[in-house]
Amino acid sequence: MIAARGWILSLLLLDATSVLSEGERVPKQPVSRIQPRQKPLTPFAKDNLANHGEWTAWFNVDHPGGNGDHEHLDAIRFYYWDKVCERPTRIEARTTDWVPAQNTGQVVHASLQEGFWCLNKEQPAGKTCLNYAVRFLCPAGSLLQDSKRFWSLWSKWSACSAECGKTGVQTRTRTCLAESHLDLHCNEATEEGRLCIGYSCSECNLTCSMGRVNADCDTCMCEDHVLHGMVSLADGAPAAEATVYVQSENLKLLTESDSNGGFRIPGVCPDGKNILKIKKARYATVTVPVPESTKKSSIIHVRLKRADKPYIVKNPVDKVRRIGQSVLLCCKAVGNPAPGQYLWYHNGTLLDSSVYKYNSKLVLKNLNVDQAGEYFCKASNDAGSVKSQAAKLSVIASDEASCDPRPESYFIRLPHDCFQNTTNSFYYDVGKCPANICAGKIDQGLQCKDSVAYCCGVSKMETREISCSGYTLPTKVAVECGCSVCTEIKMTVRGRVTAADNGEPMRFGHIYIGNNRIGMTGYKGTFSVHIPADTERLVLTFVDRLQKFVNTTKVLPFNKKGGAVFHEIKLLRKKAPVTLESSETNTIPLGDMEGNDPIAELEIPPNTFYRQNGELYTGKVKASVTFLDPRNMSTATAAQSDLNYINEEGDMLPLHTYGMFSMDFTDETATESLHAGKVRVHLDSAQVRIPEHLQQMKLWSLNPETGLWEEEGDFRPDRSTRRRREERIFLVGNMEIRERRLFNLDVPESRRCYVKVRAYRSERFLPSEQVEGAVISLINMEPASGYSSNPRAWGRFDSAVTGPNGACLPAFCDQQRPDAYSAYILASLGGEELEAVPSSPRLNPNAIGVPQPYLNKLNYRRTDHTDPRIKKTAFSITVAKPSPSTAEESNGPIYASENLRECEQAHYSAAHFRFYRVEGDRYDYNTVPFNENDPMSWTEDYQAWWPNPMEYRACYIKVKINGPQEVNIRSRNMGGTHPYTVGKLYGIRDVRTIRDMELSNLAAVCLEFKCSGMLYDQDRVDRTLVRIIPQGNCYRESVNSMLQEYLVNHLPLAVNNKSGEYTMLAPLDPLGHNYGIYTVTDQNPSIAKEIALGRCFDGTSDGTSRVMKSNVGIALTFNCVEKEVIRQSLFQSLRNSPRQSERTGIRRQQREICIGQAKMRRVTQHRSSPRVQCTPTD
Repeated sequence: MIAARGWILSLLLLDATSVLSEGERVPKQPVSRIQPRQKPLTPFAKDNLANHGEWTAWFNVDHPGGNGDHEHLDAIRFYYWDKVCERPTRIEARTTDWVPAQNTGQVVHASLQEGFWCLNKEQPAGKTCLNYAVRFLCPAGSLLQDSKRFWSLWSKWSACSAECGKTGVQTRTRTCLAESHLDLHCNEATEEGRLCIGYSCSECNLTCSMGRVNADCDTCMCEDHVLHGMVSLADGAPAAEATVYVQSENLKLLTESDSNGGFRIPGVCPDGKNILKIKKARYATVTVPVPESTKKSSIIHVRLKRADKPYIVKNPVDKVRRIGQSVLLCCKAVGNPAPGQYLWYHNGTLLDSSVYKYNSKLVLKNLNVDQAGEYFCKASNDAGSVKSQAAKLSVIASDEASCDPRPESYFIRLPHDCFQNTTNSFYYDVGKCPANICAGKIDQGLQCKDSVAYCCGVSKMETREISCSGYTLPTKVAVECGCSVCTEIKMTVRGRVTAADNGEPMRFGHIYIGNNRIGMTGYKGTFSVHIPADTERLVLTFVDRLQKFVNTTKVLPFNKKGGAVFHEIKLLRKKAPVTLESSETNTIPLGDMEGNDPIAELEIPPNTFYRQNGELYTGKVKASVTFLDPRNMSTATAAQSDLNYINEEGDMLPLHTYGMFSMDFTDETATESLHAGKVRVHLDSAQVRIPEHLQQMKLWSLNPETGLWEEEGDFRPDRSTRRRREERIFLVGNMEIRERRLFNLDVPESRRCYVKVRAYRSERFLPSEQVEGAVISLINMEPASGYSSNPRAWGRFDSAVTGPNGACLPAFCDQQRPDAYSAYILASLGGEELEAVPSSPRLNPNAIGVPQPYLNKLNYRRTDHTDPRIKKTAFSITVAKPSPSTAEESNGPIYASENLRECEQAHYSAAHFRFYRVEGDRYDYNTVPFNENDPMSWTEDYQAWWPNPMEYRACYIKVKINGPQEVNIRSRNMGGTHPYTVGKLYGIRDVRTIRDMELSNLAAVCLEFKCSGMLYDQDRVDRTLVRIIPQGNCYRESVNSMLQEYLVNHLPLAVNNKSGEYTMLAPLDPLGHNYGIYTVTDQNPSIAKEIALGRCFDGTSDGTSRVMKSNVGIALTFNCVEKEVIRQSLFQSLRNSPRQSERTGIRRQQREICIGQAKMRRVTQHRSSPRVQCTPTD
């Protein structure tokens, strides 16, 4: 092995004159090619190669997306024309992880005329090219050198890093002498190295306190001692085929455990110094010392635990610093064994640990602009690796403003009586400041996360007066942005857990994060979970106490900017248990679609079941095996987790499922859960119609703590003598059923794209009306009919939450066949399904958001395209991967997998698919603009509707309307008692009454008003002055007596001189349904409003309803009389009617007016008033 800095010269040397093997593609110039496990074609030179020329810097101009990694010399010269000589004599290649190309096991090519390249199609199945960098050796003097002017002399070579007799590396360094390290001349290497041989080895100097030194001089031997050992699994079952090593200079294999988990090692000294390592596939390595003993034999017991790949629990966070400051980036991973190595990357390139001295923490001092960019860590243990989320480090000048002082445009919708002639619309630009992080005050010491976070926000506002019909409407407009302390937020997910088959709720089920129970579902299956700070991936497990449903693990997307996101959780119902005989071979089919064969079969050999203590179980077994069949479309939403896994490089990648199955085995009395040893899965290859999937198919198990799938084993051709059905070919895979009970038949899928989707408040599709917090779900379908795959099934289910720039959802796609893969996409907000843009009677590209001809290629179809009776809440597309050579396809809505960042940052004008909320009869206006879906948009202001961004209090009043028509009712909310806000408008709420289902002349409405209480400075209470104004021909009939008494007893009392409205100073106390007032406080405004609204509809203080109950829990009652509609005025009749009918028309209209006036008088006047006589018309 080469020491830590061996990367410098341990690189691939490719000879341009090497002979190609027969049948290879021959480029224009001679090419070198290295096959996996093949040695380099040219050996390393023992002398310093730099003496034969000058090495260029390392170049990396391409990334391994698409067909592979291409470091072509022409492209390098295009970008670095002055850094490469005309005729290089050698070429070296390595990965960005500093691994020499000959050690990667990949097929690569090189040519001094063309450069270096690696093709994905030439790599082993399921593998793609790594990210390579290259450099060239140029003849001395052929490079444009400025070393003498801009660089110091090289330092002396360091001591050799190798031990005796081993190969190591020596390094030397130099520094740039330019005035600024930002100078282009400082881009060359500051360090280089060369191979060396360590010092000569001396004679064996090992001494033994017991026994004698062995022949290899690496351990002590005691011939008269025997060590007996027993290896068991975590559940007590024997661990067969576990390998036992002794720790010396190199690990030495001693023995292997037998079928009972036992082993015997003679000659090991019991001196307490000998260290044994016990290894078994998929289990963590255990290290144990041989215990001290004076006896002739000793015994050790070892228990193995399942090996867990590292899992990131703390990601580095985005930070902003100024030039010259320092920063600390932190990363933490857990696993079994604990991660022993952390690597840090800057913009995809590995940072040298010998220079930065990092571990799980990376310190960057005296920052300069070059160090800005993305940083992530890679944690590794014996089981694998994982990469963290990338953190963005911004480095700005010491005098540079960290926030753009100019607000962005943000349009709010004005009330229906505020049409603006200047803009010819109902919209007004109030501006907003994006809540990006900025450079504030820095903590004294370096911290992983700044103790106080700073964000860009509104630093200056102005009040503008907007002219409306009969009144002026004040509004606050952002005029300047600045850096200030971020608004503290809380994140919430809530939802409903129901059965996938009939919607039965999971009542009082348990909710877990990892092994910690954090909550329960309610009687109707509802739940609400507050998300811990710094959570990147929310993994929840839902457990049914009654065991009617399969335990289900979900990875739920949430809004990281705060607020609540609603999820519908669907569960599979457990299959009824069948009785098995433990001493016999048992077969259980997987998949029971009517008219179809099972996808696979489960074969359980005899004497396979074990008790919890590891003892063999004999007797009858109750077995419940529930299979999620992807051929059944209704099961897609019940898919477990998010179907992702971590590959060898630590990247999270998607899986394509062919079915999931959950297994529960108990004893005959169903009191003890049983484990099972080796169980076989026989997969029917006829159900897998993509040929490459047969080679890539694997068995996976779900880690409920991480929500990630982990490999259990491969499938191989079934060569047993098991019965054949219809001469079909089966694949067999082996697994053990122990602590994990959920398994998957999956294939890693590399053909990926991303689909851009946005959600809107209405079908106007304005940028300012985008909705955050909407859950967009995408069901990946198998390839279409005619393609070489199964057209009857879904392959993957994904969800994402819309942010300020929509959402990007992963989807399978194919570049060769645009119609290969299809997808169904649907959206919901707060449990309410959003509507998709129609596709019939004809496609409207402007409404759908995708231009032609790409729209036709995507085959957009809303679900009601052919049947108008079907709901309009989803659409289907063929996921046609965009062609790089077609301009119309380069701007969305489908993006190649390597262009995720482009998808996430796409401008609003870029193509995207759209959902919208069917606009209801409700309107909210806030004088100080605030987006309830984005708590960070909250602004400190006395006129803010919500004065406290950590506690939102929603208030509603229930109003009953007697009359035949529905009417609009407005609440106008102003400052009432606070000296800063008295007479100033907080906001307006408009809502339309809801007609009673049974009584035709009765309607009711729940109308929001601003709660009384402290304003944002928490210094003084304000009693909000609330005016309830029915916008129609109405008069106030009655006021709830308890509400009236409360207001009289809590002065001051508002004046009510107008019979057509009602005015009150809002109560400070949270009154209940007996008063007709409904108040709810929550950490999220949407949740507070929804709960209060549900109680108001129900007319109770603790219930909820979506149906208005018009006669219960009323605060105010108005009578609203229908006003007769006059079709034409008298003057219109005189002008439009023929002369002979003028008199008849005039008399008819006079009589209609008379009758309408008489009705009004009968309602408003005393019964003894004189009656009005209306003569009939001719």
